[in-house]
Amino acid sequence: MRIEILGAHNTESKNTRCMSLLIDGVLALDAGALATGLSFTAQRKLKTVLLTHQHYDHIRDVPALGMNFLLFEKTLEVCSTQSVYEALTSHLLNTTLYPNFLERPAGKPSMRFRRLEPGKEARIAGYRVLPVPVYHSVPTTGYEVTSTDGKKVFYTSDTGPGLAEAWKLVKPDLLIIEVTAPNKYTDFAREAGHLTPELLWQELESFRELKGYLPRVVTVHMNPLDEKATAAEITAVARAMKADIRLGCEGMRLEL
Repeated sequence: MRIEILGAHNTESKNTRCMSLLIDGVLALDAGALATGLSFTAQRKLKTVLLTHQHYDHIRDVPALGMNFLLFEKTLEVCSTQSVYEALTSHLLNTTLYPNFLERPAGKPSMRFRRLEPGKEARIAGYRVLPVPVYHSVPTTGYEVTSTDGKKVFYTSDTGPGLAEAWKLVKPDLLIIEVTAPNKYTDFAREAGHLTPELLWQELESFRELKGYLPRVVTVHMNPLDEKATAAEITAVARAMKADIRLGCEGMRLEL
C-alpha cells in the first residue's frame, strides 16, 4: 500500500493544501486537494473518493472533480454518510453554485454517490474499508483501509479527544491523525473537536493501553501559521513516548 499526502493542512496557500490522501493512485480520502494536487492523468486513475465529513476544507475539490470526470466521460464513485450527501447536494452540487454531477450528464453522471454505514465494513475499489465514527463538531467518519495483503491504515480525519471507542474497532499499521494547533490552544481544541500535541499524547496512551502497541503515527491538518510550535511539541511527545510520530507534509509518501 502506497500512500501520498496531497494536502496536509487546514488552510490553503501557495505552499499548503487542504486535506487529501491518495492510496495506490486509485483511492482518495477527502477532497481538499484532489484537483489542485493531481494532474489530469492522475485524476483519470481515481476510482473512489471517501469523504469524512462536510467541512469545506475536506470537500472543496468535489465540484472540480465532477466537471473533470464529465470531460473525461467517466464516473467517479464518492462514498460517505447521508449527512455528507445532503451537504453536497444542498450547498455545492446544487445547480446554483455548480451542476449536480451526481445526476449529470443524464444516464451516465460523472459522479455516483454510495452511502456508508458507520461500523459496517464495505468493499471499495479493491480494499476493505471500515467507517469509524469519531468526535468532531459535526458528524465525522474516520476510515480504516485494509489492502489485499492485510496492511492497514487508519485516517481519523478531524477529531477531538475521546477516541477510546474508535480504538476498539481498528488495528492499524499506520495511524494518520489530526493535530490542528499547538498546546496553547488546548481548551479551544477540546471544545471544537480537534487535537493538540498534549491531547494527542493522551489519545495515544489510551491506544497503547487498550491495544498493547503503537503504530507509526503521522499528524496532519496543522494550522500552518503555528506549525513550527506544533512540530516542536509533537517532537517532544514522540521522545517522551518513545514512539514514531512525524508531521505530515504535502508530497510525503508512505509505504506499508
